[in-house]
Amino acid sequence: MTPSPDALDLIRHFEGCRLVAYQDSVGVWTIGYGHTGTDVRPGMQIGQAEAEGFLAVDAGTAGRAVERLVKVPLRQCEFDALVSFTFNLGARALEGSTLLRLLNAGSRWAAADEFPKWILAGGKILPGLVTRRAAERALFLESGT
Repeated sequence: MTPSPDALDLIRHFEGCRLVAYQDSVGVWTIGYGHTGTDVRPGMQIGQAEAEGFLAVDAGTAGRAVERLVKVPLRQCEFDALVSFTFNLGARALEGSTLLRLLNAGSRWAAADEFPKWILAGGKILPGLVTRRAAERALFLESGT
């Protein structure tokens, strides 16, 4: 599977786009739609096309992690929600999560109820993460896709 436009739109909405590097809420240098890594430096500037390119690569990386870790078939909406979650938190967070354990055990509803537990950054509840996890959970549980 690959991230659909729904996944990319969800990521765009919650990450926002900043074309000048900044430190996120826990001090990690970030640019574009939440792109991090050794290639992001203080003072770095990019264009919108480069931000979209980083998003496509980073969402693809998150998607491959979801495919590697999830052992049950997924609907596109479930996959997209997990891509957004993994994009934001990283593959290690998904790999060690109760969410993944429950999903792989076939307990989709119980897995969905784990999204709202991932709302801390730097030990503090962030309202934006509360809203993001609710949106990811809603997408995960969407019917008809």
